[in-house]
Amino acid sequence: MHMRLIILLFLLLLTACAGVAPAPENSVPAVPRVHDKHSHSLYLFSRAKIAVHEGDYPTALNLLREAISLEPDSARMHTEIADIKLKIGQIPEALEYINKSIALDPTYRPPYVLGGILMSSSGKDWEAADYLRKAVKIDPTKEDAYLHLALSLTRLFEYEEAVSTLKALVKLNPDSILGYYYLGRTYSQMKLYKDALGYFTKVLELRPDFDQAVIDMAATYEAMGDYSQAIDTYRSLVDQEEQRAAVLQRLIQLLLQQRRFTEALDYLRLASKSGLGGQETLRKIGLVHLELEQFDEAIAVFGEMLEKDPSAHNIRIYRGIAYEEKGDLDNAYSEFIKVSHNSPQYFEAVSHIALIMKEQGKIDRAIAVFNEAINANSGNLELYLNFSSLYESIDRPQAGLDILLENERPFQKEPRLHFRIGVLMDKLGKRTESINRMKQVLLLDPKDAQALNYLGYSYAEMGIHLDEALNYIKQAVEIRPRDAFILDSLGWTYFKLKRYDEAIKALEEAISLVDDDSTIIEHLGDVYAARRNIKKALKQYQKALELAPERREIVDKMHKLKGEQSER
Repeated sequence: MHMRLIILLFLLLLTACAGVAPAPENSVPAVPRVHDKHSHSLYLFSRAKIAVHEGDYPTALNLLREAISLEPDSARMHTEIADIKLKIGQIPEALEYINKSIALDPTYRPPYVLGGILMSSSGKDWEAADYLRKAVKIDPTKEDAYLHLALSLTRLFEYEEAVSTLKALVKLNPDSILGYYYLGRTYSQMKLYKDALGYFTKVLELRPDFDQAVIDMAATYEAMGDYSQAIDTYRSLVDQEEQRAAVLQRLIQLLLQQRRFTEALDYLRLASKSGLGGQETLRKIGLVHLELEQFDEAIAVFGEMLEKDPSAHNIRIYRGIAYEEKGDLDNAYSEFIKVSHNSPQYFEAVSHIALIMKEQGKIDRAIAVFNEAINANSGNLELYLNFSSLYESIDRPQAGLDILLENERPFQKEPRLHFRIGVLMDKLGKRTESINRMKQVLLLDPKDAQALNYLGYSYAEMGIHLDEALNYIKQAVEIRPRDAFILDSLGWTYFKLKRYDEAIKALEEAISLVDDDSTIIEHLGDVYAARRNIKKALKQYQKALELAPERREIVDKMHKLKGEQSER
């Protein structure tokens, strides 16, 4: 009986200890303490993510460090710290946490992706590719690593692997716009332009408003030499506000390169109206007017610019040239004379002033102008070159040559000096000395297209070293493929080599670029005459004669052909 009472009392006491006292009214419930380390680590991790979202990186880092103290082997926690370190620019620490995460769990994919991004942003694409290849291997079904890997491989010029990586991506996700886009970019870099266009087209099928793909497509057309299609493609984007500045700039540049000046002027005006380019756009508008021989419009544009900045001497030179081309020499002179002595454009102004003097019949004054400028600054090559041109224009080439020879010592390393001396020597019949000067130009600048062309054409005219002549001119064509006069030299050299089909092709291409040069057209007539195609030869000679009626040698060739035709 006594024992039973003791047991009952013990049970009553135990029940009382286990009961929960009612909470006082208006009290705040306490946060329950989590005793499980993993659960508490996840709780800290979630709070850290909220802090990151709010941009509070110091708090996020403290929470994650506390979480790692609870779970030191957590690759996930180390990766999250690495991500924050990367965001705040602490690159070495980020890399340290990435590698720690990989060491803790080599099968955990996120640190490999993060490592690839980090290395890529640091310009270490080999290391980036290593991380990203492993990310793809761990889980080939996730897209992000493919793109980053392909971009690093492209920068490393590992195009084949880049292409295979991107093709794996679009196979995984047939709607991957970026996958197709970067395939287009990669193929374009590989100069496989038709493939590139195919992928850009696919991008625009999936997303018609992807303007950057349109820009890259236009650039691809440019690289293919299809300038008309490139221009049309750029035009399709002109109305897009976000892209207008870049598109207009490229479109204008391309139109100017193609000498489509009237169209370029329309877009330059649009750029100016849109507030793009400022004074530089106005300068181009003025220069296009000048190119189109719209001299009054050019004068007005340059005048407007000078009102805003009277010290813009380069613009004053342009305005003076516009007056000069218009034939208004007095106003031209008044512009050139305003160019300050300490301006970089001063010596150009002096040359124009001297030429105006010459046009006005004041030859002695023109010569004096050059002499005065040279006495003031004997170290300016441009003055000597222009002075020699003045003498050449008044049929005194020997005086022009003497000026250069007497003052050549300081300019021995200037290709332009030797080229000009060579031209004057050739004009004076000193062809051997001229050829030697052109070779001197090439020693100083092996890519001087003018000297290469001059040498090749000289040999062709002389009928000597024709294979060497062809080699020189082919080099010149490679440097300046759309220079009609170099193409004329190419055609003339083929003619001398009796390679008439190639001659005709080169000369017809030259004429397509410059259709008003009587010499090029005459050369084409010579080739047809050599082929005994008298009808075509006479047609070309007639065209050449219409352009240059004073050239009696063309008349003689026509008479000779007509005589041969009548004899037959």
